[in-house]
Amino acid sequence: MKAEAFIIHLGRAEARKVQVDRLTATLPLPVNVVDAVDGLALGDDEIEAAYRRHLHGPRYPFALRKAEIGCFLSHRKAWQAIVDGGLDAGLIVEDDVEPIEGSFGPALALAMRTIRAGDYIRFPYRSHTDSGAEAAKAGEVTLVEPVHVGLGMQMQLVGRQAAAELLKMTETFDRPVDTTIQMRWLVKIRILAVRPPAVRQIGHLLGGTVVQKKVKPLGEVLSREIKRAWYRLALRRRNSKQRKGN
Repeated sequence: MKAEAFIIHLGRAEARKVQVDRLTATLPLPVNVVDAVDGLALGDDEIEAAYRRHLHGPRYPFALRKAEIGCFLSHRKAWQAIVDGGLDAGLIVEDDVEPIEGSFGPALALAMRTIRAGDYIRFPYRSHTDSGAEAAKAGEVTLVEPVHVGLGMQMQLVGRQAAAELLKMTETFDRPVDTTIQMRWLVKIRILAVRPPAVRQIGHLLGGTVVQKKVKPLGEVLSREIKRAWYRLALRRRNSKQRKGN
């Protein structure tokens, strides 16, 4: 199998450079560093070309921040690199991820043996997400086909056909990249997930998030939580309808 790794790194996030170097030295694949799209540097024309609010239903209740748009475009760059490189698969890694020693190697090996061209295999860092039917197993590592795909884009092994499908489906987008992946009726690829977690998220050790956030009034926080709960319910209903239709 022809596979390479792609580390997404924002140049101005200098505190994360040491982790990029560490990942480059330890990942068991040829490594490419993807120059992340800096959302704060995007012009209005660039944003309008990619982002359309309320493009799909159920409606995503929040406008995207520039940093979220940049994050989505960065993952599109990685998917494009998989296609352009003629790879069978690409391991996409964000720069605040740490493989868990003793767990990551077997998990990646099982994923590499299992993946098909149209597959997208998640490496979640939370143990309570991505539950589903077993698709493959080796020792203590299991790949499952999650009923509800979890959030987060820390690490994924993406087949070439899946990368091409993702590019086609996200020429324009209206919600964050991880939330878009959850839309199973739109993103017609097989999604698997590694259990138990084989990576950890260490952004808090590397200067925190690069997504700008401001402190919000309590009323706005409560309003967002209500809208988020409504959206999650609507998304699950739509995905459930899609599964029954299959």
